[in-house]
Amino acid sequence: MKTANKAKTVPGARKTVKGFQVVDEPCIWMKAGVVNYRNCDNHYDCNTCAFDKALRRAMGAGLGSDTRDLAPQWVAHLRQQYDGASRPCRHALTGRVQAPKICTMNYECYHCTFDQMLDEMDLAEDGRAPVVRSASGYRVADGCYYHMGHSWVRFEHGGRARIGFDDFLVRLFGPAGELELPPLGARLVRDDVGWRFERDRHGAAVLSPITGTVLCLNHRAQTHPEIAHEDPYHTGWLMIVEPDSPKRSLKRLFYGEESVRWIEQESEKLLGMMGPEYEKLAATGAEPIGDVFGNIPEIGWDRLVETFLHTVHLIP
Repeated sequence: MKTANKAKTVPGARKTVKGFQVVDEPCIWMKAGVVNYRNCDNHYDCNTCAFDKALRRAMGAGLGSDTRDLAPQWVAHLRQQYDGASRPCRHALTGRVQAPKICTMNYECYHCTFDQMLDEMDLAEDGRAPVVRSASGYRVADGCYYHMGHSWVRFEHGGRARIGFDDFLVRLFGPAGELELPPLGARLVRDDVGWRFERDRHGAAVLSPITGTVLCLNHRAQTHPEIAHEDPYHTGWLMIVEPDSPKRSLKRLFYGEESVRWIEQESEKLLGMMGPEYEKLAATGAEPIGDVFGNIPEIGWDRLVETFLHTVHLIP
């Protein structure tokens, strides 16, 4: 059995405080013994690291369209350094996880569920609930752009985009019984069907607000769709997407005061469909119904889908 060489502590190395413990953040290439000394400055996100790309290019790994199928050079070094039965996970080597963990995937991280889980946890971190204001009683979140099909998108650090249902949609159709979200790596196209939801043998498709690639899904909301109904702008978000062009994605989306005026117009349209008694109720300042279809099924599922989602009824 081969014995792993421990990385030496280099004086002056940048350190990070995690809880009450001060730890080094050595680059994975340093851990593999390829370079003598380098600290990671990209939170171990090797896929977007300029140094990683440059070193792979220098070592002949290639950076073309087929790089997903090519093993980075540090993989070969780690395979040589550690015995197959006791290979430590690269995240344990770098300190990203504190507990000992053995790699069972031969360092083929691209199809490792544990590696994917860590990436999803990093992407999904969304600590604070957004500030919301009222538009005819419906919540409109600050910082969000709104699509005509009643989905919202918020652009975050790194240009990634978080997407979800808006408050008008979840009140209109009530709690979904099932969410059918696109798989990781799927490509969304603006104004085309992006995902679907179902309630009581009725289905509906939602248009994607932007064009891009799905990076992360909110599995908790997918498993418990009621979360998206109760808290659509925070814990009930649906997915994170890498947009093709963030600036171009903003075109024809509602934002700020424009989004408030648009929701108010949608509310007026809905009240007209519900009948004069509801228009009178709204005039008194009453809170909008939290489940329009559940309380007034005669309004028609198909009619709501076509009018507000701009799609057609889907049979589950």
